[in-house]
Amino acid sequence: MALLENMRIFVRVVDLGSLSAAGRSVRMSPAVVSNRIQQLEEQLGVRLLNRTTRQLQLTETGQVYYDSCLEVIDAVERAQNSIAKVGASPSGSLRVTAPLGFGRRILAPMVPRFRAAFPLIETRLRLSDHMIDLLHEGVDVAIRMAVLEDSSLVVRKLGELRRVLCAAPGYLEAHGRPERPEDLLHHNCLLLRFPGSKQFKWTLATPDGPTKLSVAGHFDADDGDVLTEWALQGQGIVMKPVWEVADALRSGALVPVLPAFPPLPVTLAVLYPHRNLLPAKSRAFTDFFVEHARASLLSLAPDCFL
Repeated sequence: MALLENMRIFVRVVDLGSLSAAGRSVRMSPAVVSNRIQQLEEQLGVRLLNRTTRQLQLTETGQVYYDSCLEVIDAVERAQNSIAKVGASPSGSLRVTAPLGFGRRILAPMVPRFRAAFPLIETRLRLSDHMIDLLHEGVDVAIRMAVLEDSSLVVRKLGELRRVLCAAPGYLEAHGRPERPEDLLHHNCLLLRFPGSKQFKWTLATPDGPTKLSVAGHFDADDGDVLTEWALQGQGIVMKPVWEVADALRSGALVPVLPAFPPLPVTLAVLYPHRNLLPAKSRAFTDFFVEHARASLLSLAPDCFL
């Protein structure tokens, strides 16, 4: 088992490109990770990695061993999954990330029910509106509401979520109601902004096709719930998934803006990084989430999906 664990650490080091990043993902110090790699090299009698102060690089032998490690690890996971399918209960620590608002309202209430169904799985939530790198952060499963881009991650889609532009009536009375998409360029738009964020460009559906606008505002935040609160206070126009603002729209605290030119939808999906096999604990969570999330969203806003 020590050899298998060292192989896993070696693969993680190669995938993440550094001892420190690999250590964070497996909760070990860089020194311990380095020692594990050294143990492997001594057992094999070869050098697997060329180390410099700036980078790690696989040797030719290291590349061959890395490919073999992947096959061994996949075979072990396949064996474990085959046992789970004939009655063993999935177990282990499961790291899940999700957007803040979604995590608070939809995902967090599910966790106790998931725990009751799978008592041997320990769920660790990491909620953030930032796009967390699953490999670097050692995350097992990610819930995303986004315009998904091509990646090496495995994607299981739940559906397309409608979005809406909206503002408080007081803001529109003071600043006027936009009548065309271009009018947004003259309004205070409340933006979700963080390193790598693309939310400062809003894409609206028009009769001539999607129109992308580089909107701006007096302030922004990296927490979507803060933007909703600012909109409720009459500070500007916000773009949100319909389910997030359904209560405010029903009460009139927020009203739709440019309903004839809706924002393009976002995809709700489960993503995971494993190449060939989904571990039993991740599969259990994914199936549970898919079964319950759609019903939870529809209970908040029956028209939230396209």
